[in-house]
Amino acid sequence: MALYSSHAGKPRVKTIRNSIIFIALLLFALATIFPIYFMVISSFADPVEAGAVNYSILPSKFTFASFKYFFDYSEYSYRWILNSLIVATTVMVSNVIFASMAGYAFSKLRFKGRGVLFAVLLVSMMIPYQVTQVPLYILVVNVFNLQNTYSALIMPGIVTVYNIFLAKQFMGSIPNEIMESAKIEGCSQFTIYWRIILPLSKTVLAVMAILTFMDSWNTFFWPLLVTNTMDMQTIQLGLKNFRFANTTFIAPMMAGATISALPMFILFFSLQKYFLEGVTVGAVKG
Repeated sequence: MALYSSHAGKPRVKTIRNSIIFIALLLFALATIFPIYFMVISSFADPVEAGAVNYSILPSKFTFASFKYFFDYSEYSYRWILNSLIVATTVMVSNVIFASMAGYAFSKLRFKGRGVLFAVLLVSMMIPYQVTQVPLYILVVNVFNLQNTYSALIMPGIVTVYNIFLAKQFMGSIPNEIMESAKIEGCSQFTIYWRIILPLSKTVLAVMAILTFMDSWNTFFWPLLVTNTMDMQTIQLGLKNFRFANTTFIAPMMAGATISALPMFILFFSLQKYFLEGVTVGAVKG
């Protein structure tokens, strides 16, 4: 059954149908892009008037004064970006490595308790993130005494169950005959994983890298809990320093938000090819 009727022999009905679909998709696209557009346009406004916002769609003038104000506002402005890069990159790399290892073990290795262990991991995905914050905070801060360190920012996200599940499902579709041939050639399990499974899984690894980097880069609540000095804040926490009790420096904040969005855009467009392949893989059987 087709998704919708092709309206063969009815060109007028088909044109109307396509026009409605095009307009609906265009409206959704505009609704998605407009916040980004407003953020970028607002970042080029004059930062002199605190709390002033120009709500016009087209800017009256372009100036980089707000970007300069953002970096001159605090001696730690550059440090905020560096902290975010260190944390997000480390979390991304560790997830790609450890989640792919776990996914390979769950999908290709046979060991006792594999099904039960994987079921426990799936159940843990159903627990809301907010529920685990209090025990996680006690463990990291009170037990391990890691408050205000990179370890406190990185350790809770070093590997996620979602990425393990993603890697396991993808690697499970790789034919076992490839592994059997490699074993006949004398390859060890690690060699099979490193030289065969990983190259064949580059699409899902790219998806994991992009999603993990974005999630870690945009995290606000956890860094707020475990950091207490400005030099250890991430860029997302740094932006809140432009908000005060009576006013908000809108333009410098938007300039910082624009700068914080650049790494995600660069990463996505760098891995766009593999990301789109990962999204569509398995959609067509043949």
